[in-house]
Amino acid sequence: MEDIHPERDAIVVRNLRPSDLESVIALDARIVGRRRDEYFRVKLRESQQETGIRISLAAEQGGRFCAFLIAKVYYGEFGMLEPVAVLDTLGVHPAFRGRGVGAALLSQLRTNLTGLGVASIRTEVSWDDQPLLGFFHRQGFRPSARLCLDLDLRS
Repeated sequence: MEDIHPERDAIVVRNLRPSDLESVIALDARIVGRRRDEYFRVKLRESQQETGIRISLAAEQGGRFCAFLIAKVYYGEFGMLEPVAVLDTLGVHPAFRGRGVGAALLSQLRTNLTGLGVASIRTEVSWDDQPLLGFFHRQGFRPSARLCLDLDLRS
C-alpha cells in the first residue's frame, strides 16, 4: 500500500510538461475508467504550442503528480468579442480530493488568465456529476447565460 499523506506537504502548481503525458493519461483513466491516450496527446501538444503564459497546469504534493488541468484561451469565439478561457479537463487523484489541490490549480489558472487579460472561464459539467458541480460552485462558477446546444447526427 502506498504511503499517501497529502496533508503533510505543500501543493506545488507548475506548468504541464510533455513528460507529464503518461501521468495525465493514467490519472484520467483511474477517474473515468478508460484510457484516452490520443485525446491527451492532442491536448498536451496544443497546450505546448500556445504562446504567452501557459494555462495547462499540473499539481504535485509530496513530490507526487496528483492533479492536472488543461485549458485554452479563445479570442472572439462563439460570437464573443472578448477572450474567454475554456477549461477542457480537470483531474484530481481520488486520494487528494478535498485537500485544496483542485482549488490550487484553479487559483493559478486565474492568475495566469488575469495576466493574459482574460476575464472569464467556461467549462461544461454533467448535470449528474454532483461532486464536480459542487466543487465548481465553491470555486465561484455559476450557470452560464448561454445555452450549450447539441445536435445528434445519428438521427
